[in-house]
Amino acid sequence: MAKKALCIGINDYPGTGMDLQGCVNDARDWAQELQQRGFSVSMLLDGQATKAAMAQAMGSLIEQAQPGDLVVITYSGHGTYVPDMDGDEVDGLDEALCPYDIRSESALTDDEIHELFLRRHSKVKLVLISDSCHSGTVTRAAQDVDADPRATRARFMPIGNWMDDAALPRGAGNTPLRRLPPVQGESPLAKLVARRSGDLLLSGCQEGPDNFSYDAFINGRFNGAFTYYALKALRRLGADATYATWHEAITPAQLPSVSYPQVPQLVGAAAARRSKVFG
Repeated sequence: MAKKALCIGINDYPGTGMDLQGCVNDARDWAQELQQRGFSVSMLLDGQATKAAMAQAMGSLIEQAQPGDLVVITYSGHGTYVPDMDGDEVDGLDEALCPYDIRSESALTDDEIHELFLRRHSKVKLVLISDSCHSGTVTRAAQDVDADPRATRARFMPIGNWMDDAALPRGAGNTPLRRLPPVQGESPLAKLVARRSGDLLLSGCQEGPDNFSYDAFINGRFNGAFTYYALKALRRLGADATYATWHEAITPAQLPSVSYPQVPQLVGAAAARRSKVFG
């Protein structure tokens, strides 16, 4: 069995006013941990993580994996919503990941990611780790007096920060909607989890309009709060730990906290949740 991983971290979002600070560190930390566990790892950081590069790297990794292989993809960056163009979303919105060049090339939607994942061979196991959020608005991200003021940005990008006004959906009086109303939806990665194939998604927060993954400043360093505590918990577990016990060691023991009120979630079939971490 081959173990392969792709770690994506994007802090820099030119032209959006929505830069982050912990995502590149996240990607490097995941890469180091996975390499120590026998994975061959590639990374896309900041300007490397264009939409085209993300699509190519994800597609190639999945397509080249053979039956029995384990593929891990980690993503740290902004999530967003875009208007659904093919009518497959009840709420009229497609969930999406935000590449470095989102201003010029648009977001990488769940539909596009789904097409990439259709290239997989049978019995290829996928573990998806997402330290981003996919909520309808960031206006509900409460400030916390105990948190470092540099660490309170939610990892969600409203469409008005990257989409031109001409392309925005319209509201009353044909006014461009720069922020969409809160919606209940799945992240683009959650929709890709094929439970019958043993896939898993470990994400930094639950779905829905009041849930966010945060940039954090802990022990003098920027990280995603979820990435920091997920890796801290993993390193304390035994060699035979399962994904379920890993998740239990993260929440509620570590998150949510006063400073980072997010609840990580684990999505997948019961048998997959009971399987050995990265085994």
